[in-house]
Amino acid sequence: MYITITAQKLGKTYAQSAAGFANYLEKENQGLEQNQQEHFFSQYEDNISAEEVVQEIDGNAANLKKKEPKFYSITVNPSKYELGKLENSSKDLKRYTRELMKEYACSFNREINGRPVSVDDIKYYAKIEHQRNFKGTDWQIRENQTFATRILQLKNELRDIKQGRSEGDIKKIKSEIGNLERQAPHQQDGKRIVQGMQKAGNQSHIHIIVSRKDASNSYSLSPGSRYKSSEVEMHGKKVKRGFDRDAFFNKAEKTFDKTFGYQRNFAETYKARKQFVKSPKIYFASLMKLPTSEKAIAFKLMQKTGAPIMPSIPTNQAQLALKVFNTLKRGVGVAIKSSSIGI
Repeated sequence: MYITITAQKLGKTYAQSAAGFANYLEKENQGLEQNQQEHFFSQYEDNISAEEVVQEIDGNAANLKKKEPKFYSITVNPSKYELGKLENSSKDLKRYTRELMKEYACSFNREINGRPVSVDDIKYYAKIEHQRNFKGTDWQIRENQTFATRILQLKNELRDIKQGRSEGDIKKIKSEIGNLERQAPHQQDGKRIVQGMQKAGNQSHIHIIVSRKDASNSYSLSPGSRYKSSEVEMHGKKVKRGFDRDAFFNKAEKTFDKTFGYQRNFAETYKARKQFVKSPKIYFASLMKLPTSEKAIAFKLMQKTGAPIMPSIPTNQAQLALKVFNTLKRGVGVAIKSSSIGI
């Protein structure tokens, strides 16, 4: 499970409207018949138009300053193993989203009219998408980069020769380009993986637009708060504040497991990933204490997360783990620091 919570921005400033983001999420519907399209939905409604989403989110920003985010984006990306537990990606992820947003509401250390925040206080709209394209930050793109750079150089040489700006063996250059295309370490359907290429397999994921203000447009509910759980005195009254991201991320995976009967491996848990960043030695020790069958699955999962092709074959699982640690720690650290979880 990989979850991110971000305040939507437009350049260096916060977007004043959800229009750009909502329209972006309509991209997969282009060219599809009405019965094939995915529509926005909320906690209790289905088939909501992008226009209504924009109107509701934009109109729910009372007293917010231009320098404050008007809405947040939550992106939920189940792993291929988690997706494998679903019978119908669209229906199941919609059901999961509605359960997840209950946990989102409970993660606020706030009160509204003397009671805890509930999902009915959250104004949100979600959408299921089924496609993903490779980005420049994906590990497959990074590890193919050396080949991509050389291929581009050769193509430029080829163009110069064809246009008479230089001399060279066109047949030889084309042959070298072909060899490099085949030698690139990461391929999909017999082709070198490049930025922008659509990812194969089940890529279903969830996008959620959440208003900064509660449903009554009276209270500010920010998941971007730097406060996890505290109280502050305002106008002579003690006021609770904060959003517990750790609690939310832990509940997100537990809710998935309970909803779909998923048996989560140690290496897939948010707790383990956070431990990995803070103390790799403790993480490694915990990993080696797992039962043999669970340990084997954990190492398999680690390999699938993006460890580069190794020049030598490790003699045992411990060596493999250490190599994976060295290659993944930086990326996982960035994810944790940005309040994202990746499994």
